[in-house]
Amino acid sequence: MLVKKLLTAGIIAFTTVTLSQTAQAHCEVPCGIYDDGARIIQMLEDAKTVEKATKMMNELAGKTDAQSANQMTRWVVNKEAHAQKVITTISDYFLTQRVKSSQKDYTDRLVKHHSVIVAAMKAKQNADGKYATALTKAIMDLVPFYHVHLEHSH
Repeated sequence: MLVKKLLTAGIIAFTTVTLSQTAQAHCEVPCGIYDDGARIIQMLEDAKTVEKATKMMNELAGKTDAQSANQMTRWVVNKEAHAQKVITTISDYFLTQRVKSSQKDYTDRLVKHHSVIVAAMKAKQNADGKYATALTKAIMDLVPFYHVHLEHSH
């Protein structure tokens, strides 16, 4: 009876993890439903969060009170999570489904998408705002490939 319960729990856990990972990767069926512009905009928003987190971390640097330590931790975690979202979007969505070896500009696309991943990795590793700025620039370099219409807010 115990073995049956453990086996059932294991199957449920495996199924849950497998389904959640598949869902995160958009659709590897493929479903043919793509919104490249929405993903570019989301990555730009993630980069903006990385930039703000970096700024706030620098403002909190050197403060030793409990509240500052708490806020520092939260900003670090947020910076890491949003940079990782960019990496995941590039690898699980763009590189697996949108960048094709049959495209005339395949090498250029590959280099620029890889540059976004590297910029996100560096933004995770560092607390200097220049890395957040480089991440935004790398994402912006993808805009011409996907004909994204960015609205400017004032």
